[in-house]
Amino acid sequence: MSSLKIDEDEPVTPAGRLFLQQQMEQVINCAVGMKHPIDFESFKVAIKDSIMIQHPRFRSLYVKDKHGREHWRKLEEVDLDKHILEKNISKQDYDHEDDEDIINAYIADLSVSSPLNIDKPLWEIHALKAQKCFILRIHHSLGDGVSLMSLFLTCCRRVGNPEELPNIPSASSTKEKSNMLKKFWRFVMVFWLTLVYILKFIVRSLWVKDEKTVITGGNGVELWPRKLATAKFKLDDMKLVKNAVNNATINDVLFGVVSSGLTRYLDLQSSKKIKEGLQITGLAMVNIRKQPGLQEFANLMKDKSSSRWGNQFGFIQLPLYYYKGVNDPLQYVKRTKAMLDRKKLSLEAYFSYRIGKLVMSLLGPKVAAWLNYRIICNTSFTISNVVGPQEEIMFAENPITYMRVNSTSLAHAITMHMVSYNGNAYMQILVPKDIIPDPKVLVKCFQDALLEMKNATTTTTKIKEGTISNGTVIHS
Repeated sequence: MSSLKIDEDEPVTPAGRLFLQQQMEQVINCAVGMKHPIDFESFKVAIKDSIMIQHPRFRSLYVKDKHGREHWRKLEEVDLDKHILEKNISKQDYDHEDDEDIINAYIADLSVSSPLNIDKPLWEIHALKAQKCFILRIHHSLGDGVSLMSLFLTCCRRVGNPEELPNIPSASSTKEKSNMLKKFWRFVMVFWLTLVYILKFIVRSLWVKDEKTVITGGNGVELWPRKLATAKFKLDDMKLVKNAVNNATINDVLFGVVSSGLTRYLDLQSSKKIKEGLQITGLAMVNIRKQPGLQEFANLMKDKSSSRWGNQFGFIQLPLYYYKGVNDPLQYVKRTKAMLDRKKLSLEAYFSYRIGKLVMSLLGPKVAAWLNYRIICNTSFTISNVVGPQEEIMFAENPITYMRVNSTSLAHAITMHMVSYNGNAYMQILVPKDIIPDPKVLVKCFQDALLEMKNATTTTTKIKEGTISNGTVIHS
């Protein structure tokens, strides 16, 4: 395996450099379930022939020059035997009967103790034959969730239409007509909210922190042994709740479910009385590309494209609150919607991305990593949501049954990553087992929260339609 000349090395982007720092190093672990057993040799051929292997980031070594600056050095050839690993894991290895539990336990171990070796391009695939699953491990410095999802989907095809690429629905945006006064007021609100949120980000990185609870992480927690569990939601259920709240989105429902679920969990696990309105702050990663949803791979490869390849996201703070005894479960969605509407109006995500680049350029990656680490230590959880294809797709002519994503452990006690696929949404919940010993309890809190919202929505609909009166179903 030989490399190209050093003068063709490409500098690592500021965001990529951040994810290569020890405090912030992140590896994305994507578990992909298959309908049929994996034929290892056919699987390797499919990887070899895929667009992924042609991408420069997947063919480049991470190197440092004599000044310590990080670069990508492109290789003429990639040795797939070093990247595609066949794993034979039995039920006895993890003392679990269920394949899902085995896969989650395996990934939980990877999230703490298995960094990617820098003597090869920073990705690898673990094929778990007995569990009919493969785990795609990609260093976050290679790209963000949107770009990596786009790249993976170029390797897949639709079931029933083997010539067609998968499709991800784009978020529709409508521009309402407004007069000069409304435009001026909107400008004032954007300026004011952006200023307020950026100042809150700065003070959060320096000294302000959440009050200590049973879900509080902190300095060094990223090194603790992990457990991983999966919360499963039906997209139809989330859409039902979404339609019950005016102008709500799936993200409004998701964060409402998280807010309600965390309240439930704190009630179950806290020995001390929790004050009403306690703030539980999360960090969410937001795509700042102009085009939402699936990015066309051709556009991502263009140097001058507005949706170029790489890490194009900012952070926003998500203040959720503990409210006990809420009579209407939809109140959680309404509260988070009001909060998220203000966040969307601001430029918090965009400026957090720009400020990070500025700090990286002026003060270096170590200071930038330290500030990001401080923000994590002073908040309570991380959450992200990536939209996946809504139809069944296949890889190497083998239909995919699910896609689940998580990442290397952080100093947070709760890390949540959700991916939607084929009518379902899978949220991976990674926790330190010394803080949250049974993450399935937390999973049940989230799933019960959505179920309660769905039932409240159904009941409200029946009342509006006149099929329920004073708690009694009226038979026609």
